[in-house]
Amino acid sequence: MYQQKIKTITNNNSVSNQNKKIINMSTFNILKREDVSANNQAIFDNLNKALGFVPNLYATYANSDTALENYLTFANAKTSLSAKEKEVVNLAVSQVNDCIYCLSAHTAIGKMNGFTDAQILELRAGFSSVNEKFDALAKLAKNITVNRGKTDQDVLENYFNAGYTKGNLIDTISLVGDKTISNYIHSTTQVPVDFPVAPPLELETI
Repeated sequence: MYQQKIKTITNNNSVSNQNKKIINMSTFNILKREDVSANNQAIFDNLNKALGFVPNLYATYANSDTALENYLTFANAKTSLSAKEKEVVNLAVSQVNDCIYCLSAHTAIGKMNGFTDAQILELRAGFSSVNEKFDALAKLAKNITVNRGKTDQDVLENYFNAGYTKGNLIDTISLVGDKTISNYIHSTTQVPVDFPVAPPLELETI
């Protein structure tokens, strides 16, 4: 009986220690330059030169020796979509995935690309009242994300009727996937938002 009690206590302590490890592993601190690999340090230096800081989500990618470089390579790769069209997709996808970090970042980037606050809210909701092509693109990006890739035929036809090509479609789907990865990384890590926080989307005001 005495031995059994000791065994139980020991097992409970073991479980407690395991839980502590899980808690520590699931907490993501913001990595500093000295915390990352030499390759990521060089990327941090370039980001500081270009942006003046390393965004927290980028620093989170740097927990991997390769993910940050891969992400930035894709983000800066050639595409048939314009800078504004990329933001249409980024905003629509991030809204569906409820990623406040990416919504905040792309609200700021969207403004840099000429969108107004009202237009950004529309794009987040998955439409545009001022541009037919942006409207079709936002609807497609939202539809793909909501349906996990099973695009509704009428939405796809509307996209093509707006003037987009099959090449544009592949680039759009690729961007949806890329942005979804960022959304998921933030949803999992919950690192602090270091952009002006995007306002909540209130459909009745749009």
